Amino acid sequence: MNNLPVGFNHKRLLRLIKDAIDRCNLDLSDQIIFTEAATGAYVVTPIIAALAGAKKVYAITKDTPYGTIKQVINETESLANLAGISSNIEIITEKTSDIVSKADLITNSGHVRPINKEMINWMKPSVVISLMYESWEFREEDIDLDYCRKTGIKVIGVNEKHPSIDVFSFLGIMAIKQLLDAGVAVYGSKILLLCDNHFSEFIQKTLSQNGAEVYCHKQLKEAEMQINYDAIIAALKPQKNPVLSEVDLRIIAQNFSDCVIFQFWGDIDLYLCHQLNILIYPDKTIKKGHMGILPSEIGPEAIIRLQTGGLKSGSVVIKKYDIIDRKNIDYIQIV
Repeated sequence: MNNLPVGFNHKRLLRLIKDAIDRCNLDLSDQIIFTEAATGAYVVTPIIAALAGAKKVYAITKDTPYGTIKQVINETESLANLAGISSNIEIITEKTSDIVSKADLITNSGHVRPINKEMINWMKPSVVISLMYESWEFREEDIDLDYCRKTGIKVIGVNEKHPSIDVFSFLGIMAIKQLLDAGVAVYGSKILLLCDNHFSEFIQKTLSQNGAEVYCHKQLKEAEMQINYDAIIAALKPQKNPVLSEVDLRIIAQNFSDCVIFQFWGDIDLYLCHQLNILIYPDKTIKKGHMGILPSEIGPEAIIRLQTGGLKSGSVVIKKYDIIDRKNIDYIQIV
């Protein structure tokens, strides 16, 4: 298990997977799924698909800093054997037209990306691509969306706030994990939350429930400058430029010299922070458009819920549920 915390043990993962499948009533019977095989919490994706009845799951993998191909195969096979579905999963190491063309559902997962024109041309017209996140979070580098629309390929987002998925409720815990790892105790702390999206209510609620004084604004210029903030959490929707401008960072350097900026979501100019002696956590470059903390850093629960929800949203479109069927249609978001 690559020295993962004991909460990631395979018996527990399997129980959480079965619970998530039951909550979402996920049924992939007779479907062929193309997804990724990975390590840690992300080992679960092909297992979820197979346990939900998929006829075949093709899971692509590669060597990464998180694990080698051999490690991925070992982890996946171990969990698949425990679940009794190893014969339904085939791990591959490259995308090929003969495999992609068979898929009924393709997940926009790390090793599957990028989903470009060449890959789209391999797909059958009825295939559904699941974003595996909400539609408003779409990253252009993931999928050639214009070409999908031109060719009639459906791309579907997942409603992460659906009661059976409820991934957003983990956002505040993720923020607390970042704060604690950086040495900010949360309780009694004054926290400026800069958030211009749906994350705000979930992060603010959890921080407040744990004794923090939270001041939430969409932009730094809206914030009170006389408060001695312990932390500034940037949870801003990524854009072409850094989410905090040079003017913003200079204001922070001048007014809040002992405050820590947290990269939760949204790109920040790390070089300029260092030049201005701004304290930042994590003090490393985050992949453009990605979060500064992965949901898996607090445990496997959020990932299992998200992956199950992503597969569910795709299956709803494949099965062509009627718009009247609110139980199922509420899982999806149009991209």
